[in-house]
Amino acid sequence: MSNLTIMYGIKNCDTIKKARKWLDENGIDYQFHDYKKEGVNKSQVVSWVEQHGWETILNKRGTTWRKLPDEVKDTIDEKSAIDIMLENTSIIKRPVLETNNTSIVGFSADEYAKHF
Repeated sequence: MSNLTIMYGIKNCDTIKKARKWLDENGIDYQFHDYKKEGVNKSQVVSWVEQHGWETILNKRGTTWRKLPDEVKDTIDEKSAIDIMLENTSIIKRPVLETNNTSIVGFSADEYAKHF
């Protein structure tokens, strides 16, 4: 499994489209996991949080974050962030790319080029 690359995200996301295009243009084989349709399990989210911190994994720029009640946003911590991400996968930053026993959050052509 160490050579399997999996991209987690949402199919119609613009950032996902850019990342997929980069992978395709650079001949990188990957599997796409649409966590809007397929979901994501708790151990996966916990693993990402352990590697990158919940503040990196939780997308505070999108409408999903803005729609949360202020009392939730004002008191969020790691545990509640994980619960929110499991309840509403749209709030997970995209993409999360898992490859070679590591993960990359978000898309940067330079970061991808360094990794691959």
